[in-house]
Amino acid sequence: MILRKMYFLLITIFSSFIFYSCGGNAENLIEGNQAPNFSLQDAYGKNFSLSDYKVVSPVIIYFYPKANTPGCTTEACGIRDSFSKFNENNIVVLGISVDSKESLKAFIDDHNLNFPLLSDESKNVSKAYGVLNNIGIASRITFIVDKNGNIASILRDVDVNTHAKDVYNIAIKLK
Repeated sequence: MILRKMYFLLITIFSSFIFYSCGGNAENLIEGNQAPNFSLQDAYGKNFSLSDYKVVSPVIIYFYPKANTPGCTTEACGIRDSFSKFNENNIVVLGISVDSKESLKAFIDDHNLNFPLLSDESKNVSKAYGVLNNIGIASRITFIVDKNGNIASILRDVDVNTHAKDVYNIAIKLK
């Protein structure tokens, strides 16, 4: 049991180092820029395009490194637990990673997630947003896009424990 806990601790520390220290700072985009449009599929093959929400609602686009890792799970479960507030206020939340649709489906099933997770296996969207890091996965960065399709806010220093509350508080002001 102790060996298992030590293994988990080492994996968590290593994952944190890798996910937070390897480029992908979205330096190519600034607040006020038009958000790059994209069309990606969720875990079930449904298409989602950013342009579908223009003039309709603010959109939270959060990039995360890897499904079912500790930080990503905490972040996703926080959104899951707060999702009714987002939904009631017509705020769209889209999670994006370079994981396969199969990995995303397992993540959704394992944690009963209730919002779309999109697969960017081609890494084109992650590149367009400047979040792809040196090891080929997305950095943990969130973009909040207003109804006009402009980037209203970029969160580069995401706290997975407060992420849902933080992005909600920004997006609600865009209503």
